[in-house]
Amino acid sequence: MQDSARVVIIGGGVVGCSVLYHLARAGWTDALLLERSELTSGSTWHAAGGFHTINGDPNVAKLQKYTIELYKEIEALSEQATGVHQTGGVLLASTPDRFDWLKSTAAKGRYQGIEIDIITPEEAHEAFPLLDPSKFIGAARTQVDGHLDPSGTTYAYAKSARKLGAKIETHTKVEAITKTHDGWLVHTNKGDVRAEHVVNAGGLWAREVGRMVGLELPVLAMEHMYLLTEDMPEVAEINARTGKEVIHAVDFDGELYLRQERGGMLMGTYEKACVPWSERETPWDFGHELLQPDIDRIAPSLEVGFEHFPAFQNAGIKQIINGPFTFAPDGNPLVGPIRGLPGMWSACGVMAGFSQGGGVGLALANWITEGDPGFDVWAMDVARYGDWATLSYTNPKVQENYARRFSIRFPNEELPAARPHKTTPIYDRLLGLGAQMGDSWGLEAPLWFSPDDTRDVFSWRRSTDFDHVAAEVRACREGVGLMEISGFSKFRVTGPDARTWLDRIFACRIPAPGRMALAPMLKHDGKLQGDLTISCLAEGDFFLAGSGMAEVFYMRWFETHRGTEDVTVENIGLKMCGLSVAGPKSRELMATVTGREFGNDAMRFMRVARMDVGLAPCIVGRVSFTGDLGYEIWMAPEYQRAVFELLMQAGAPLGLKPFGLRALNAMRLEKNYGGWGREYRPIYGPLEAGLDRFVAYSKDAEFIGKAAALAERDAGGSLRLRSFAVEAVDADVIGDEPIFLGDACVGWVTSGGFAHHAGRSMALGYVPRDEADSEGPWTIEVLGHRLPARIQHAPLFDANGARQRG
Repeated sequence: MQDSARVVIIGGGVVGCSVLYHLARAGWTDALLLERSELTSGSTWHAAGGFHTINGDPNVAKLQKYTIELYKEIEALSEQATGVHQTGGVLLASTPDRFDWLKSTAAKGRYQGIEIDIITPEEAHEAFPLLDPSKFIGAARTQVDGHLDPSGTTYAYAKSARKLGAKIETHTKVEAITKTHDGWLVHTNKGDVRAEHVVNAGGLWAREVGRMVGLELPVLAMEHMYLLTEDMPEVAEINARTGKEVIHAVDFDGELYLRQERGGMLMGTYEKACVPWSERETPWDFGHELLQPDIDRIAPSLEVGFEHFPAFQNAGIKQIINGPFTFAPDGNPLVGPIRGLPGMWSACGVMAGFSQGGGVGLALANWITEGDPGFDVWAMDVARYGDWATLSYTNPKVQENYARRFSIRFPNEELPAARPHKTTPIYDRLLGLGAQMGDSWGLEAPLWFSPDDTRDVFSWRRSTDFDHVAAEVRACREGVGLMEISGFSKFRVTGPDARTWLDRIFACRIPAPGRMALAPMLKHDGKLQGDLTISCLAEGDFFLAGSGMAEVFYMRWFETHRGTEDVTVENIGLKMCGLSVAGPKSRELMATVTGREFGNDAMRFMRVARMDVGLAPCIVGRVSFTGDLGYEIWMAPEYQRAVFELLMQAGAPLGLKPFGLRALNAMRLEKNYGGWGREYRPIYGPLEAGLDRFVAYSKDAEFIGKAAALAERDAGGSLRLRSFAVEAVDADVIGDEPIFLGDACVGWVTSGGFAHHAGRSMALGYVPRDEADSEGPWTIEVLGHRLPARIQHAPLFDANGARQRG
């Protein structure tokens, strides 16, 4: 066996072989895959082999589409049959809520190039004659669903990679991994291999591989069962009559998926009574074994299956397959570079390997060879979890996700497993005020307040929170509101070269002492890598704040671009907590609790200063995401409770009311403010996103992405972010809805909701540059209805910034 390679991939399942193939295709043929047994020895060999393009995140759906289109390529190159059967399928709804979800899913497909048609139960029965149409109220017909031979497909990847020059060593167990000064040393039972990069595609053993470098990955294997029937005469009749095999079907409310297997059918289930496998350690001697079936556990789902698909009542069961598959807490893969471990990469938690394996391999190979995945892969990025995603958090969360895999996740629904996890010092006080909490990157954060014990009704439409959120908005716009903001990501940048380093990392002008700046951060291709605020507390001392969910994402970028400057970058996390006050009376409140002058001359917009709030030393900046007059107050956690009590007491005569994230969303929409993860993502340039006014194109510093940003400015980019007022009735956009200009689908919604102060339903989204200033007619599809929309060029609230800046 060779003793060095540019890249070592650990794991010979479909994902590892896909990464190897894509690296070799990119020209990195000095790549070596190590497999402890034979290829496909983990989850791959016993997979049901289904594939589809449907995914809750449209960017993942694009990679799934790529994966499916790739099979012809690797089959031709490898001369290895993949056994692809692209039958198409039906997605079935037996409740109005599920049918609404199918309509929204079909709408997403309109701008993704994915063909999905809404059909009647009778049309579904015509396409899939085994179902009873009386059990359903509607369906969606898909065209590219299908199934394949898992082993054949994996070997097609492997043989293609070998033909391109990559190497594979089977029966080679990785026993340890050691960091060296210039890379990694991978210790195996056949000797050591030096590598610049190591990819953890360990599948069922990904946790164990991660632990070799001190990493606890949030991944858990779950037992998963599907059954194979004996030959069914109904199947034979359909084959003879149509000349085709039976298409795929997914019965979401029955928690079932079905397809033809030889002369019978395959039926699988994501049962609610799920069982984890090897919760803490995966045995190394596990291989081509199956787990003991437990038909009683899946009996409730099978009973629904027999009712919805009557032909199964008379079918004999030939075999029940029970094998383990790995899942992350949200069901999406864990892909990308590991923060703090240069050259260590993750490619695990890919439970839908034959839908996603090709896309994962492409994205990771791009990332390794070019420094960027080439796609928006946030939904799969391993950086979406932090150290708080411990083993004890991961296991119940994965079980919850598995049990709900075919359940509807409503836009206002919060899931209870592994909660509360992280809390702040005022958690109990917020609950006492009626806070309805949400999970914000593991932290309990108020979504809205219910002083009368009203509870959310989970729905695609406006819920019972509507009037309460409106009251919170009204309090902010007319008086003063108080919000906890501890969930922001927070960083401290200090040192003699702090300004020089920030000038290279960020595209904005770095603020002078006592000033703040909105700070776009760009990739080398000029696309957005971050959206933060920078506060200069003193020369050589800067405080940064940004989206909480991007904390590891940002810190990984900072560390990757550490450079030679004399600078220290500290991830503060919850070592600093925050509160925000906003509204026309917020100035009066701040003057009261600080004893300082807060007039416009004394504390202008985007000013920042250290000051005492009551007895507590704090950092106060004049800025607010509400778009109103407002202030952010940062303090050490031991002071947060005292500051909170002081603000509540001093604010009571001013009509102070606490508000949550839903009211904040309503207020930022009527200011046309975008947010990270929605409007601002790594596929948009600053000009396209409307952040170009914060880019200092002419500054002397050669900031990352400067040349590309200048090129975008000169060429004009291809997209524009626009705000729309939508003529909605009882349901607002939530994101990813298609935008139409006339009859043509030209764009997509990034986020939206109801702007209570303006009294309008709002949507933000991207449309082509050349059409971005058209007066329409514009429509946005919501739950199957095309609703009239009007571009809102000026913000509905404080369009000239008089309140915010005055």
